[in-house]
Amino acid sequence: MNNQKLLSSRGLIILALFIVAGFVALSGRLAYLQIVKGEEYKAKAEAQQLSDTVIKAQRGTIYDRNMKVLAQSASVWLVYIDPSKIKTDATKQLIVDGLSQILEVSPETVKKKADRSHVGYELIRGQIEKPVMEEVLKFIKDNKLTGVVNIDPDTKRYYPYSGFAATVLGFTGKDDIGRAGLEFLYNDTLTGTAGRVVTAKDGRLEAMPNQYESTYDAIPGTNLVLTIDEVIQYYLESVLNHSISETNAKNVYGIVMDVKTSAILAMANLPDFDPNNPDIILDEKVKQEIEKIENEEEKSKALLNAKYAQWRNRTISDSYEPGSVFKVITVASALEEGLVNGNFGYTCTGSIAVADRIIRCWKHGGHGPQRLPDLLKNSCNPFAVTIAKLVGTEKYYEYFEAFGLTEKTGIDLPGEAAPAEGVTYHSKKGFGISQLSSYAFGQSFQVTPIQMITAISAVANGGKLMQPYVVAKEIDAEGKVIREFTPTVKRQVISEKTASVLRGYLEDVVKTGTGKNAYVAGYHVAGKTGTSQKLGKEGAYVASFVGFAPANDPQIAVLIAVDEPVGEHGGGGVAAPVAGEVFDQVLPYLNIEPSYSDTELSLLVSHAPNVVSKNINEAKNQVSQAGFTVRVIGSGDTVIAQSPEADRVIPKKGVVVLYTEANNTSQEAVVPDFKGMTVSAANKAAINNGLNVKIAGSSLNSGEVFAYRQSIAAGEKVPLGTVVTVYFKSNVDVADSNE
Repeated sequence: MNNQKLLSSRGLIILALFIVAGFVALSGRLAYLQIVKGEEYKAKAEAQQLSDTVIKAQRGTIYDRNMKVLAQSASVWLVYIDPSKIKTDATKQLIVDGLSQILEVSPETVKKKADRSHVGYELIRGQIEKPVMEEVLKFIKDNKLTGVVNIDPDTKRYYPYSGFAATVLGFTGKDDIGRAGLEFLYNDTLTGTAGRVVTAKDGRLEAMPNQYESTYDAIPGTNLVLTIDEVIQYYLESVLNHSISETNAKNVYGIVMDVKTSAILAMANLPDFDPNNPDIILDEKVKQEIEKIENEEEKSKALLNAKYAQWRNRTISDSYEPGSVFKVITVASALEEGLVNGNFGYTCTGSIAVADRIIRCWKHGGHGPQRLPDLLKNSCNPFAVTIAKLVGTEKYYEYFEAFGLTEKTGIDLPGEAAPAEGVTYHSKKGFGISQLSSYAFGQSFQVTPIQMITAISAVANGGKLMQPYVVAKEIDAEGKVIREFTPTVKRQVISEKTASVLRGYLEDVVKTGTGKNAYVAGYHVAGKTGTSQKLGKEGAYVASFVGFAPANDPQIAVLIAVDEPVGEHGGGGVAAPVAGEVFDQVLPYLNIEPSYSDTELSLLVSHAPNVVSKNINEAKNQVSQAGFTVRVIGSGDTVIAQSPEADRVIPKKGVVVLYTEANNTSQEAVVPDFKGMTVSAANKAAINNGLNVKIAGSSLNSGEVFAYRQSIAAGEKVPLGTVVTVYFKSNVDVADSNE
């Protein structure tokens, strides 16, 4: 009996121990789940109970200085599927076939994503346009696939002018993150804050009614307003396109700067790319070279290098020997130190001995006796060396530093090349007489285009070295200014007096010196040409011109560099005409009033008088008295139409066509090939064909100039009286180096 009680008690104790052990284990498990794994399981539960959809924020818009859109995000859509809701193989195949066809995605890709039955979200394609989105909507509706195939809002970056200012703007990737240019540098500013739509789901993972949904609106990114002017940028890119086509150059660069603020009004280098399709190589020569590569690995590498090359903003990232342009800095240092003045004389015999070598002038027989202004006008190398020796190595190096040539300009663009001591320029310790003599005429060191135009702008603006910039301000969606950027003066490098004297010298360079092809009637252009041979590349040159206008009150500076032109390669013959075309178009656009000499006035344009409805004899007299040639079409007594129309601007001594018969009021003429003609020959050919010529380019009263381009192609048919702009340049005394 006692044994039975003992066994019974032991059984109860063991049972109790089991219960206690089970309770402890259960408590421990609960504690583990709640404390250790609590957050993890909470997140899993919320993921099952909540649908969290991200609303992409609109990226900030980039405007030019007149609020014209240069880069903008627009609404597009993305398509995704919920594989967990695909119940049959037939439905899966329907989705694979339908979406692959509509979205142009491979069936294998769609099927691979549809096979993931445990997943609730699989992106098929983003950034689809409205027509495609509507096709997908119809597909969903027709096949009752709501909730299985879904569409959400998305954004896409658009560049409305394609390659316009491409290397300045840069581009974004498919992830809407900036990859180059301003898009990259200002990515955090342009990127908005994403929104969210949080929706509760029931036990069947279906979305619950709207009262269980919370929406957090996306906040758009901040907008940028640039200093770039869309019109000036267009002018610059147009002339650079002509230049690269005519010279077959490897690259051409151009910058237009406001000299009073150092704001960049235009910046371009060609060939460039289309930011809407940045991976497509636009340079046909490069494309053909890549296609010739048979090894796939090498071809892939070449393609990648070509992409990076076309994305590169060479105006700030590439360095070159400036050549004779740098003589401006040499003369500036000597003037500022009071070592020379306008009467300082030098006789050039064609060469000068420096240490153990002979430096030759580009004019082998020498320039003979000269004064200081002639140094720049004739681009005399021995004269420049003589001036530099007066300044001395130590003081000359100080001016080299003062003009900002040993440091970055600090422009607000990514990828600006950093000058490297001992690489792009000599160290102060190693700067001896040989280096001084080479630097005097722009050889044996390198600068970037942005450094060079910034230094020349200091001469134009009265001696102040300023920091160039591209972004003027940041604004919100309502136009409220969040941040504004103002001009920054780094230092005074030369006096206003020295700058004023130099401006006069540089105007003479364009009037009668090596820069004459940058001449623009009425605008007093000042500047300097440069030609430098590329180190380690025989026969390869960089032709350049840097100048400003008007010389008496400078407003803008222009730099043009032509990298490896084929054939003619001097700065005076290749780069100066391009700069002249930029000045010719930009200065009137900026409403800068011209100031003409008497000679220029005789060649200017005028307005056609209105003689419609007048007696033919009276009309002829009026047109003749206005200084135009008359051409009559028809045998009537009254003028019923005229070409050009009344008040149209045409050249003085141009032709006005008068029509006197109703059935014959529009006749055409064939445009002659003006290339190679003198000014008088071009005028004669135009009048003989019943056309007008607007003369543009180098010294209009000079018999040495010849036509090199025209605004309307030879052979085209145009109405009688049409004005054709013909561009002229000179090849006489425009050399500036030993070519």
